[in-house]
Amino acid sequence: MDKILIHGGHPLSGSIKVSGSKNSSLPILAATLLTREPCVVHGVPDLSDTHYMLQILIHLGAQVERASGTVSVSADNIGSVAPYDVVRKMRASICVLGPLLGRCKEATVSLPGGCVIGDRPIDLHLKGFEGLGAAVRVEGGNVKVFAPKLTGAVINLRGKFGPTVLGTDNMMMAAVLADGVTVIEGAAQEPEVVDLANFLNKMGAKIEGAGTRRIIIEGVAALHGTEHDVIPDRIEAGTFLVAGAICGQGITVKRIEPEHVRSITDALASCGFPVNIADHAISISPNGEAKALELTTDPYPGFPSDMQAQMCALLSTTDGISVVTENIFPQRYMHVAELKRMGAQMQLEGATAVIQGVDRLFGAPVMASDLRASAALVLAGLKADGITEVSRVYHIDRGYERLDEKLSELGAHIERVKAA
Repeated sequence: MDKILIHGGHPLSGSIKVSGSKNSSLPILAATLLTREPCVVHGVPDLSDTHYMLQILIHLGAQVERASGTVSVSADNIGSVAPYDVVRKMRASICVLGPLLGRCKEATVSLPGGCVIGDRPIDLHLKGFEGLGAAVRVEGGNVKVFAPKLTGAVINLRGKFGPTVLGTDNMMMAAVLADGVTVIEGAAQEPEVVDLANFLNKMGAKIEGAGTRRIIIEGVAALHGTEHDVIPDRIEAGTFLVAGAICGQGITVKRIEPEHVRSITDALASCGFPVNIADHAISISPNGEAKALELTTDPYPGFPSDMQAQMCALLSTTDGISVVTENIFPQRYMHVAELKRMGAQMQLEGATAVIQGVDRLFGAPVMASDLRASAALVLAGLKADGITEVSRVYHIDRGYERLDEKLSELGAHIERVKAA
């Protein structure tokens, strides 16, 4: 098992390009199951999560080829059963339910695993399938859905902590081949949902309203193959911007959609960091007198939960008292204990972290607990005195393409080593 060693205190400078979006790639790859014709998807990042998704497609019977970020999928003849062995490593594998139900009118998918960041139920997905006329059973760790015919309906997907992104994806993919019109109320507005809708429309679907809280889908008889470029990964982009804020001399993040990361750049600007936004690039410069911040995570276009841990790392050395409230996954604070091992002063009060900025962090052995917590520990290590040793970096490889190599290109002293 690999570890990442960070020799802290070395400033970052230069430019870096953002990879394709993980959270777009996974449902788009799943959506290729909706047609017998070949689909080509460009910009798929080289991650363990995308590898897992391709393994699922292959298990289901699809023919898959991958080269230099381009994935070709031909799903002429497919099965409808995805067992535990092929879905257990990734929660997003649940998004094959929608396309399998839409095309095969039945599916059996094992309940998946993924990051340990609190309860992430799929009850809204199942409620939506039932709304389309499917019978749903959960037994033996498997979700079984069956429908002789799917019929359009009005479905509300807003849950306790806001809209469900994967639930919205699943409903769109099931509804595109249903009879009649489906209306998704309380839909997720994330750019990744819009990217999936654009892909489906290229396949011949009729989807309107993606990016709003109300999506309208007119079912069609069949979809065809297409070619698509995945959007840039806004969370990777935000992570590099925070890296520039923590220890940068001035870095530029390229291949970026500024509107997708506006809540992140607004937060960094509120801390006092100079942010320069161009068409598809954002530069961030250092600020010796950064200010504390009150921050709340919310569904898009609010501040993303996937950037909360990285901001905690930044605010740990920002003068004053910062307050961070997690509204999406209230238990998503596994990184706090590890940051405290490095000298951060943080206290949890329910779903809120109160952070007293300190002058210095100190390198220490720390353990990654989930994908974004891993990134936060790496960012803290860039700032810390001494050497930070991050274990369980397979979490990082789930969602960041060559993170250590990209940071090295910016001047970080970081290396990946095999654990003893």
